[in-house]
Amino acid sequence: MKLIKCADRKGGCKKCDLSEKELDEIVAALKAGELVVFPTDTLYGLGADPFNENSVKKVFVAKNRPFDMPLSMAVSNEKMMESVAVLNENARKIIRKFMPGPITLLLTKKPSIPDMLTSGTNVVGIRIPDHPFTLRLIDRFGPITATSANMHSHKDPVDSVMPLKDLKGHIHTCVDCGKTKYAEPSTIVDISDGAAELIRKGVISQEEIENALR
Repeated sequence: MKLIKCADRKGGCKKCDLSEKELDEIVAALKAGELVVFPTDTLYGLGADPFNENSVKKVFVAKNRPFDMPLSMAVSNEKMMESVAVLNENARKIIRKFMPGPITLLLTKKPSIPDMLTSGTNVVGIRIPDHPFTLRLIDRFGPITATSANMHSHKDPVDSVMPLKDLKGHIHTCVDCGKTKYAEPSTIVDISDGAAELIRKGVISQEEIENALR
């Protein structure tokens, strides 16, 4: 397992000083079916190729997560999101108001998304995390899984401590950028049928979501 530390991590990473060589190594690991831990603005994520069912299975196993609990994805822009999910008008409003940022949308998936990722449902959770390294990584590699980097039901991974403790034997690389900006999970909103339903409270409030849709 390789640990890569951002030079700015103690002050809260606001930039991405990782080299192109380090980024290339992480992309190569993902292409080879490996798992990587990456920072976001909310919690640390456990990344894998969402289109590789063997990689997706590794995520469930590493987290000891029940296979009937879907995994979310991270993308770097609206166009990439539209390549894997159906975007209705209200979804676009939320994307343009809050993303990149601490919100996950539940959307109707497109056929390219493996059923294993969504536990056989037709809905997938997707977000655009507000973190410079992770956006660089996704721009280079493409969509990645974005479930929290911890064992199922364990403490939220607001820094690299929990991932290294829980997942060390399962991950290829961990990128340590210090404590996350918000240190709490993203808000989850089901917008798959066009109407916004708050599924999990988080950084962004229901009132803010309702105001964005007016």
